Amino acid sequence: MAHPPEPTIFALASAPGRAGVAVVRVSGEGASRVIDYMAGPRPDPRRAVGRFIRHPESGEKIDRGVVLWFPKPASFTGEDVVELHLHGGRAVVQAVLSALTLMPGLRMAEPGEFARRAFEAGKIDLAEVEGLADLIDAETEGQRRQALAQASGVLSDLYDGWRASLVEALGLIEAGIDFADEGDIGLKTFTDARSIIQVLVCAVTHHLEDGHRGEILREGFRVALVGPPNAGKSSLLNALARRDVAIVSAEAGTTRDVVEARLDLGGLPVIVSDTAGFRETEGAIEREGMRRSQATAEAADLVLWLTDATEPQTVLPAELAPLADRTLLVMNKTDLLPGGDAPVLPDDIVPLSVETGAGLGDLIKRLTVIASERIGHHGEPALTQVRHRRLVEACRDGLEAFLSGPTDEVELRAEDLRGAADALGRITGRVDVEDVLDHIFGRFCIGK
Repeated sequence: MAHPPEPTIFALASAPGRAGVAVVRVSGEGASRVIDYMAGPRPDPRRAVGRFIRHPESGEKIDRGVVLWFPKPASFTGEDVVELHLHGGRAVVQAVLSALTLMPGLRMAEPGEFARRAFEAGKIDLAEVEGLADLIDAETEGQRRQALAQASGVLSDLYDGWRASLVEALGLIEAGIDFADEGDIGLKTFTDARSIIQVLVCAVTHHLEDGHRGEILREGFRVALVGPPNAGKSSLLNALARRDVAIVSAEAGTTRDVVEARLDLGGLPVIVSDTAGFRETEGAIEREGMRRSQATAEAADLVLWLTDATEPQTVLPAELAPLADRTLLVMNKTDLLPGGDAPVLPDDIVPLSVETGAGLGDLIKRLTVIASERIGHHGEPALTQVRHRRLVEACRDGLEAFLSGPTDEVELRAEDLRGAADALGRITGRVDVEDVLDHIFGRFCIGK
């Protein structure tokens, strides 16, 4: 019994609001009727043509724009697709969307529905879908490069290659089971399978031991500004952000909660957090502020311990001592020292005067280098999603279980490999992944 066709969907595919150009996308069996009723005659496929956009019932002209026709399967969704490129005024866009709702068999698209149809048509896999979502959200050059690589299939190619090796090893194991009566054959196939898995588990383990650089690049390299009260943390945050993000006051304890600013340093996303000052206090509110400061520092990729050059405190408090290996000491207010000259300090202490700007450029360069060393381009595909990491870890666990398990339990070793292959398949969507689809596609805007 044939299933009824999916409804034809439409949506604004460009950003909402007033713009020079707006794009309305239509996908489904009714897309051709949109051209016939609103912008005929039908143009040649993938050729942009100028057309009056008309009301489908009255024939009244709504706008003059550009029409593109993508017959299936050569389209983003694998369905018939029409794009109407309009003047981007709100009234024009609303008039076209209202006209489309009057056509039978058409409805507004849900968030991510275009991308989901592309996935279901085999145009893109799940990892590429997630890369596309990240590309839309990218704010820095580094994020753009990483997301584009993932959307272009770099991660998918890596995981598909691993899965092919797994399938090959699993095939050898199955062959050994089928020929269990032939002892030499079973032994050889199992040995050959182990050789494949030994190489593969090394590659998978290396992929996981990446310092979470892909996830940090996607979410942002976190820097916590901590130090005694009145060391200039809020002023430094404002100087780095080049705007007034935090309240600055000479009164100690002004900052009670964590304040954040997002920076773009050398194309890398950096999130700087201003925190409450560390000092002995009886006030419950300040104690809560310091508790939050410590939590922010512990979660940060880099801690900047900011201290006053006139009263330097270069020794970290006991609660921050475990973070010393990822802490950079910064000595502020060097302009208040006798002579006004920046002191000569060891390489692990950065001199700074937020008031005059002296040393600020050097600090930014230092931050950029540290962030780049941690999350910069390494020439290898990086894990970008927590979902991916957990599945790759499950794959590694299956491979290690295969290598460490008793060799006489061949059926169980085959099951180890099936579990590993299943985990990899869930990254790209080559197995049943209905439980993750809604989470992934729900991130998209309506017209994507």
